Amino acid sequence: MDEMRTKSGTRLSEARIDQLANEAETGYDLSKAEIRGPGRPSLGVGPSKHLQVRIEANLDASLRSRAAAEGRSISEIARDALRAYVSGQ
Repeated sequence: MDEMRTKSGTRLSEARIDQLANEAETGYDLSKAEIRGPGRPSLGVGPSKHLQVRIEANLDASLRSRAAAEGRSISEIARDALRAYVSGQ
C-alpha cells in the first residue's frame, strides 16, 4: 500500500488506518463530534477581515523565502508589519 498522509502531511501508520477504517465501518458517534463553523477560525473576537494586496514579483519572492526560513506564514508576517505601521513603529 502506498504511504498515506493526512491533509496536514502527517504520515498515517497501518494501525491508524485500520483504526479509522473500523470506526467508519462501525459508525460515528456524532454526539462526540466537534462542531465548527464554516471557514477558518477567527483571529480574535468576531469574524476576521480579509485583505488582498498586490506586490511586485521580487517582493513576493523575498517574502516567501523569508517566511519559509522563519517557519512563519505570509499572513502572519503581513499582520505584524501592518501592526507596526499603524502603531507608528
